[in-house]
Amino acid sequence: MVDVLPLVEARLRTALGEPDARAAVTFLGTDRVEVLRFHEGDIVRYATLGMSAQPMSDPTAMLADPVKGPRAELVLSVRAGLADTDKALRPLAVLAASPQVEGVIVAPGASLDLGEPLWPGAPFSSVLVAEPGGLVEDLTLDEPLDPVRFLPVLPMTANEAAWKRVHGAQALQERWLTQGTDLRDPSRASVSLA
Repeated sequence: MVDVLPLVEARLRTALGEPDARAAVTFLGTDRVEVLRFHEGDIVRYATLGMSAQPMSDPTAMLADPVKGPRAELVLSVRAGLADTDKALRPLAVLAASPQVEGVIVAPGASLDLGEPLWPGAPFSSVLVAEPGGLVEDLTLDEPLDPVRFLPVLPMTANEAAWKRVHGAQALQERWLTQGTDLRDPSRASVSLA
């Protein structure tokens, strides 16, 4: 069995540079999840490391396949200095542990809800999982292992999350795009949904 985490960290370093901070969180009954912080100009990025150690499995399956199944890590990008976003480390680790804890498969278009602000005072308590491949390329692993996908997570306000449940992820992303929403603004207001 190959340890994928050193390969994942190497891919993150290649794409984002050297992390300037890292924190580790362990939840009862789960593997350890780290969150690495990278700075690039006025953008700070937080990337999980540990979610991809095990493949995600279908929650309806009788037994989880220890080898085959999708693997992913989460990446959050926000503007630096506008909010205490470093407090997002634990919430991001909670989201990264959700496949192990709740038996869910995290994929593009999904909503992940924390039930609390992403960081103190944040207007966001959930995120939309976006399509991978833009910021960090997928990491191909030896057969029969699935590649590791680096999934951007986009903070959503409660109104946006409710609207997305009715209209879908694509419609919400189009709404953000047509209204020029700065998804990296950690204190942005909800997009107009009328």
